[in-house]
Amino acid sequence: MWTGARFMEQSMTYGRTEQERREAAGTSTMQDGAAYEMTSGEVANAREFVRDFLARAQTLYGESMSQRAVDVAQLVVSELATNVCKYAPGPCLLDLETDGTALGITMWDSGSVLPSASPADPTRVGRHGLELVLMVCQSFEIRREPVGKRVRVRLSLQDSPSGDPAGQTTW
Repeated sequence: MWTGARFMEQSMTYGRTEQERREAAGTSTMQDGAAYEMTSGEVANAREFVRDFLARAQTLYGESMSQRAVDVAQLVVSELATNVCKYAPGPCLLDLETDGTALGITMWDSGSVLPSASPADPTRVGRHGLELVLMVCQSFEIRREPVGKRVRVRLSLQDSPSGDPAGQTTW
């Protein structure tokens, strides 16, 4: 697996920290990416990548986020990565971006079949992953690419004052 953290370590060697790169670019977003040869063992690595990314956002930039948001982000990545394992095994790219209020998750894989949620059926065993993702995300987008497809979701990192997930969209 390659991660942007290696790039961060290299750039710090040359005297520029992640914060300095962010300020120089004039952006308030933090981005990172990882590549996987998607097998079932890599799903856990993708979850860990999300957890570490959000922890860095909190540590480096003081960004606040609820524990629920961190858990939901890991769940979403886990479900998307599991779909890649099942339906498009092979190379997979995972990109994360946060502005402190929301987390953008983009996953590319080489499979050409676009995912679709199954009709609601409480008796169905399995195949609820995309339904779960749609329930917790602010937005969901699928794009066909020249090779494969790209799925992009956006999650709120904040809860409402009542403790409910903020920014959730009903699908």
